[in-house]
This record gives sequence, structure tokens and C-alpha cells, in this order.
Amino acid sequence: MPVRMSGPPAGIRGAGVDLPLLRRRSRAMLGAVGHRGSELSVALVDDREIRKLNGEWRGKKRSTDVLSFSLLEGEGRLHRGRLLGDVVISVETAARQAARRHRGLDEEIARLLIHGLLHILGHDHEDPDEAKVMRAEQRRLWRALG
Repeated sequence: MPVRMSGPPAGIRGAGVDLPLLRRRSRAMLGAVGHRGSELSVALVDDREIRKLNGEWRGKKRSTDVLSFSLLEGEGRLHRGRLLGDVVISVETAARQAARRHRGLDEEIARLLIHGLLHILGHDHEDPDEAKVMRAEQRRLWRALG
């Protein structure tokens, strides 16, 4: 199975994520970026957990919507097997963003997964030119989900 997934903690807002849909979309994304035989780990967490991870790994003591941990670079690349990395999504933050943007939760989660996967693959948005490329790739992947 190319997508390892952990669902949101019980009782958090937005825990109604359609996991089978997310799994299908994840597989489609992997195929669209040329990694059909690769694996991706997706964790759906609450704001408290993502705040902890954001503080530990990025030095930012606040929650965020998505974090990516690539195994394509650094020490992990030598032992990763088929696993590209981990995408961690705060369902609570995604639910707030979905409401603000007048989207469904599953759409917002998929958009965050696309964003996280692209970071794993080396895309970034710090520089305006890189951001333009990443936005174009995000749109391409969204269309690939059909």
C-alpha cells in the first residue's frame, strides 16, 4: 500500500475526513509526480500536536496547517526504501481554513497534502520565482485529481 495514513484524533473538530477519498487522492498524486511505486506517510493531527512538531523542527511555537518531512535528502535518504517522507496536517487548522475559504474539509486537506508532497519533492516558495513554479505545480496536481 503506497499511502500510510493515521486518522485524526477522536473528538477534534473536523474529524470527519473521508479517509478512503484521501487515500485515493494520495495515490493519484504520487502517480502524477512520477512516484507511483513510492510510499507516503500522512498523519492527520490536532493543533496541539502540530504546534509541538512545528516548535521542535522549525523553532516556531505556533500551530500551522501542514508540515513535511522529506526522506529524499539528509541522512534518511540512505535508509528510506520506497518512503518519500511524512506529511503532517492539522485537521483543526484545515477545518478553519476550509470554512474561511468556503471549501469542503476534504478539498482543503487534499490541497494541503499537495503542498506538503511538493515540499517533500524539493519545491519551495521562499523566493518569488520558486513560489511561481510551486503554485503552477499545485494547480497541475489538483487538476490531476480530476
